[in-house]
Amino acid sequence: MKDLDQPATINLLNTILEFELAGVVRYTHYSLMVTGPNRIPIVQFFRQQAAESLTHAQQAGEIVTGLDGHPSQKIAPIEETYKHSVRDILAESLNHENRALELYKQLLDVVEGASVYLEEYARGQIGQEELHSLELRKMLRDFS
Repeated sequence: MKDLDQPATINLLNTILEFELAGVVRYTHYSLMVTGPNRIPIVQFFRQQAAESLTHAQQAGEIVTGLDGHPSQKIAPIEETYKHSVRDILAESLNHENRALELYKQLLDVVEGASVYLEEYARGQIGQEELHSLELRKMLRDFS
């Protein structure tokens, strides 16, 4: 096994932490902006996404402190498009999930061969983000 690049791992985990915290804000905002006849299930979906983003942020922060790092108190920038149709916010959500997927794949590249635990963590998160992307793509089909 190779040695874990601890500074790079901590830096990437902090980037993930900041991005997931931005997801909490993003998905909470979306849940407040949904209108129309299908509002209730879509609001529930976005609130679940916000709660899951918080859990992911907490997991990343726990790993950072476990590696003797200091968790970031920042959140990643959140673009406000002022487009709040259900189609627009679902498309923005898909972009967000795809960016999260990229971050977890970067983490896997950094930790692969150095930490089984961190590899499994990254793979699990990649699986979850891929599933979210699939779900969002299915939700968007109704608008094509």
